[in-house]
Amino acid sequence: MNNTVYYDSSVSDEQRRQLLFEGQLFVYSPRKSTLAFIEHARRLVAEAFAPLSPETAQYHMQVEQYAKILGKLKPSFIHHPESKVHLKAILNDFGCDLEKTYFDVPKMRSSTSDKYLTTGIAYAWHPHRDTWYAAPMCQLNWWIPIYDIQPTNAMAFHPQYWSAPVRNDSEKFNYYEWNKMRGPQLALKTKEDDRPLSKPTVPIEMDPQIRLLCPAGGLILFSAAQLHSSVPNSSGVTRFSIDFRTVNYDDALAKRGAPNIDSASTGTTMRDYLRATDLANLPDEIVELYDDGTSDRGAVVYRPAEFDEPAK
Repeated sequence: MNNTVYYDSSVSDEQRRQLLFEGQLFVYSPRKSTLAFIEHARRLVAEAFAPLSPETAQYHMQVEQYAKILGKLKPSFIHHPESKVHLKAILNDFGCDLEKTYFDVPKMRSSTSDKYLTTGIAYAWHPHRDTWYAAPMCQLNWWIPIYDIQPTNAMAFHPQYWSAPVRNDSEKFNYYEWNKMRGPQLALKTKEDDRPLSKPTVPIEMDPQIRLLCPAGGLILFSAAQLHSSVPNSSGVTRFSIDFRTVNYDDALAKRGAPNIDSASTGTTMRDYLRATDLANLPDEIVELYDDGTSDRGAVVYRPAEFDEPAK
């Protein structure tokens, strides 16, 4: 397929969603709303690692201590009341219909340099589609770097696989079982990570690949069906970023979205999304369109204790 990167596009949200469902990528320059969000994030990061620089703190502490800091920082960002306020402002800034746009809670991600910490709470993501983890085909991913990124600590997209199925083990992944495994124990996984994370079962051709570089506060937007991965970080600094996911009510109702060419995961994340206007959940009649009768295998919704860290 032909892949296009739309830079600072002025297309409507409806047009943009359709193009994303066709495998295209969007990248935007920093805006007032995104810059406000990363300033909020930077304050929390700076407080957590003070007096060290967050981007180089990994060189001045034991990995267990570092993971413990992340184990408090990331949930505090998720649950901070300002985080959802900033997220709503971004959606409004980007022309989304707030009555019909539902989001999941924003996550703070980190990618340390030189394999310092690549498991648990700082997992270095192998090539994957979010749809391998029970995300709906109408889900869109929003990604914002908190500090400037480089080619050696960015995300990589693998567009040759947009229309080419990848053999994987997503049939083993059930979202409701996954919800039982989530919690603060992620910060303890500093050497090995034994979680059942869906992976390719065949070698992936990593090239050609697309690495989109936008300044801190810029935004990258892509379909949950895009195959993407973490670039092995050799930049010398830790990458910090924000991501969140959205679904549109009309898309969800019509079951409109990217094609499902290789995902066999079960369960659904549809109960996790919150309406941008009032934080209401998607209506039951929408969720029922995506549920598959496996809810007895675990918890349909993850109920974190205060400052628990959602895993994915």
